[in-house]
Amino acid sequence: MRGLLATSIGVTCAAALALPLTPPANAATARPASAAETAPTGTARATSPDTPVTSSLSLPDRPAHPGLPGLPDLPRLPDLPGSTQSLPLTALTRDRALGGAATDQGLLRRDVRQFSLLGVIWDDPAAELHGRVQVRTRTSGTGTWSGWQDVETHNADHGADPGTPESASGRVRGATAPLWVGDSDGVEIRVHPDTERRAEETSRDAGTLSTAALLPSGLRLELVDPGAAPPEHAPAGPPRSRTPATGSDPAQAPETGSVDEAGSVEEAEEAEGAEEAEGAEVADGAEPAGMTHMTAMTAEVATASAANAPLAPLGATEIPALDRLGTERELLALRGAELTSAQRAKPYIGPRPSIVTRRGWGADEKLRESGFRYTTKVKAAFVHHTASGNSYKCSQAPSVIRGIYRYHVKSMGWRDIGYNFLVDKCGKIYEGRAGGVAKPVLGAHTLGFNNNSMGIAVLGTFTSAKPTTATVDAVARLTAWKLGLFGANPKGKTYLKSGGGNLYGKGKNVRLNVISGHRDGFATECPGRQLYGKLGSARSTAARFQGR
Repeated sequence: MRGLLATSIGVTCAAALALPLTPPANAATARPASAAETAPTGTARATSPDTPVTSSLSLPDRPAHPGLPGLPDLPRLPDLPGSTQSLPLTALTRDRALGGAATDQGLLRRDVRQFSLLGVIWDDPAAELHGRVQVRTRTSGTGTWSGWQDVETHNADHGADPGTPESASGRVRGATAPLWVGDSDGVEIRVHPDTERRAEETSRDAGTLSTAALLPSGLRLELVDPGAAPPEHAPAGPPRSRTPATGSDPAQAPETGSVDEAGSVEEAEEAEGAEEAEGAEVADGAEPAGMTHMTAMTAEVATASAANAPLAPLGATEIPALDRLGTERELLALRGAELTSAQRAKPYIGPRPSIVTRRGWGADEKLRESGFRYTTKVKAAFVHHTASGNSYKCSQAPSVIRGIYRYHVKSMGWRDIGYNFLVDKCGKIYEGRAGGVAKPVLGAHTLGFNNNSMGIAVLGTFTSAKPTTATVDAVARLTAWKLGLFGANPKGKTYLKSGGGNLYGKGKNVRLNVISGHRDGFATECPGRQLYGKLGSARSTAARFQGR
């Protein structure tokens, strides 16, 4: 008689998916490979935005200006830079008890092309990696190797809801969280499986044997170079004040947060953010911040930008902040027909914060699937952390987001970046999944609860590190506005129907806080203990911004 006692492992939040899906029949053809480069086993294979893919990752040809009738022809610019090197892991040790199967896998130190973000993927999205992933990288230009860093492995908590077209596309893969390491040109990785304790009983005695758990098949190290954004994109740093709309009261607009909390992540960013803000002033005769020339847009960029009309002009790199009066007028223009007479007389909505658009952070719109997907309304906001580390500077936040975007789409097989919004440590807010920041865009952020919700990801890891005051304030300002568009009270409760997960079965109506942490809908550590502990403050502040 034999019984198996496996170690139980908690999951934590990051961009990955574990769904009961069948992996592609030919895993090799499901990997994006460079048409210009045939790499032998163990060497890098780069993928670029325009690389043909021999699986359903290939996007169909798009019309010249989809969804934009009458738009004049725009000159097409060269593809944005950026690439992904995909390296298959090899056996480092083997276990005789498992028939000589590989236990530890990895890669020894090696030179690679420059990258800044990494993660590990595998063939079957339903399989979990029960083990420890550690990497060390070599900084470009200095030759200095980092110490070993852990990569978050347990991520069966993000992704499209079960049974949706995105989850059932056949191209989704299992994956770790992405880890931001900065400009690097060397890497070493080791993956060690957890130990399973196996109880054995014979006619003579009983005993316990320990063996290594099997790792998922098809492990690959993904090295992502996010590329450089075009120079016209909005500079990074803390939000800048905006001249309010004509006839509005600037005193009613919320203040932008500052990084001043003791013990916060990278408190030195406060000084950095101030320098960036000073350097962002518009010179005489220059184009206003948030604006760019329409002739610099491809058709894909124009389509994504048009989804934010009438909040910003076509091609804007930033949606400017509005004061309360301007926001209330905009609410009536956007959703007036859906409001009750009481809501028209006294709308509860926070002033619209400034938001960097996808064009602002340099999204390559040719990476994602064409078209947008929407849910009915936004009844709740789920707050996440990206679990990608806290070593980035605020000026690097757009690069981090481009890296996560490319990792979600090219490596993990999602249709777009999973989150609806992202927030950096300086309190700057970024548009996430395409479709329009004021619209109920269907994301892939909270497995089982993507319908009628939005996902806000804070860049960083907040298990032990504290989020900055500016970050928490940005979450409050964003939720006060976006939830206010749909009449939701940030301090209230709401019901969402589960699409299936490890806490709530499919179809169950669940009572949740309107502003919830990811762990409220799924058994996960996300958004980290320190960030989760700040959600009460975010709820109160958001309600105050709404005038409640």
